[in-house]
Amino acid sequence: MSHVQFGQYPSARRMILHLSDTHLLAGDALLGIGIDTAANLRRTLEAVERMQVRPDAIVFTGDLTDLGEPDAYRVLRDAVEPVAERLGAPIVWVAGNHDERPALRRGLLDLEPTEEPVTGVWDLGGLRLVALDSTVPGWHHGDLDAGQLAWLAGVLETPAPLGTILALHHPPLPSHVPLFDILELREQSRFADVIRGTDVRAILAGHLHYSTSGMFAGIPVSVAAATCYTMNLTRPAASVNGMDAGHSFHLVHVYDETITHAVVPVIDAPTGDYFSEEWVARMAAMTPEERLEVFSRKPV
Repeated sequence: MSHVQFGQYPSARRMILHLSDTHLLAGDALLGIGIDTAANLRRTLEAVERMQVRPDAIVFTGDLTDLGEPDAYRVLRDAVEPVAERLGAPIVWVAGNHDERPALRRGLLDLEPTEEPVTGVWDLGGLRLVALDSTVPGWHHGDLDAGQLAWLAGVLETPAPLGTILALHHPPLPSHVPLFDILELREQSRFADVIRGTDVRAILAGHLHYSTSGMFAGIPVSVAAATCYTMNLTRPAASVNGMDAGHSFHLVHVYDETITHAVVPVIDAPTGDYFSEEWVARMAAMTPEERLEVFSRKPV
């Protein structure tokens, strides 16, 4: 059913599915401690479809494959494209440090297999989405070179009606986990100089394998955890390692004055059955005062 406005905010103007770090391998190979990244992606996509949402875009913020294998990109494309078609949403592929630009460009974008950065601009009904390529060929840390920053500055010269969202792999944020400090996005001040004071409203990223958020150049940054495996943050920072649990993705809702980033866990667990479309319909038939009386007042 369509959204009913019960509170102060109308429906979101746009909605984006933000997933990250699928780390697919060719030939049904398992990752690390025996993690089936393809099966974890399937579970994630099944959860996406169960929500019955109609996103304006599906954004994957990098490390699409683990080794940059052409066959792994084919597996990824075969898994995601049918879902995107059913949801009626474009797919935005962002390159990560585990990806290889030539194989990604050919396997996912049907482009010439060059080392050119994988970038793009999408108009989502007035909301501009810009994909950046923070990868450095041959390395795992991130960077945005002068050419890409100049291109971004040109894109941002003209504001978009609903503003701009940037998507890249390496988040411009600190991490309390030492290993990620080594593999961070370098020269962040140059990036900040380009986007500060523009219409950029949010930055989507991945790389960390855990969900986190912060501010950069006055702009909110939201990092989605991985679909493949996540970091076990219950351990001391120096001994944080991956675990085959805690998988999630984000729902990004774009409103006139704010953007929210909801973490959606991919789990099998008993769920209550109190709220439903029928319950919402009953609430919608009441006056605001009646709704508060029925649902907000505490029993005496």
